[in-house]
Amino acid sequence: MKKLLGILAIGLFLSTNTTMATEEVKFDIIHKNEIYEIRKYSERLVVQAINDKDSSTFRKLFNYISGDNNSSKKIEMTTPVTQMKKNNVSFMQFYLPSEFNKKTTPIPTNSDVEITLMEEGYFAVIRYSGRSSDKNFIKYTEILREKLLEDKILMNGSAIKATYNPPWTLPLFRRNEVMFNVKWDS
Repeated sequence: MKKLLGILAIGLFLSTNTTMATEEVKFDIIHKNEIYEIRKYSERLVVQAINDKDSSTFRKLFNYISGDNNSSKKIEMTTPVTQMKKNNVSFMQFYLPSEFNKKTTPIPTNSDVEITLMEEGYFAVIRYSGRSSDKNFIKYTEILREKLLEDKILMNGSAIKATYNPPWTLPLFRRNEVMFNVKWDS
């Protein structure tokens, strides 16, 4: 029992004191219920690469923020890391810190990596802990989709997987989300 409590204490310490990022993408909560919340996100810059389901996609993006860019500038990691589909192509994305704009963002030196603009919009979000496995993502995607359909909220595009914690965070303490861009009349 003492060993289990020790492991939980270490996990709690690591998950609260060792984060993957220094800045989280800002949003305003517009609506909230027992299942999901509607968030309004402002326009923001992301660095993205095609997610070919091997470990190199994350590495390509990490290399960019580690200085593999035309300025050799190191860029702070932010949260979340997202995975999404656009036109049947899967992408992984890192959000750039708010200090950057279109003019000040370093250009990637790897042609597989690109800078793009995420437009302002509303997103329905369900949060869950545990592993960010495909199984959990699909489970929570269906929960969110069913509730949005029940509430007659129109979804635009595919579900987005958002992860917030480093891999060493105990699953119990991880923050994962499923997001849908939605039509919201404020």
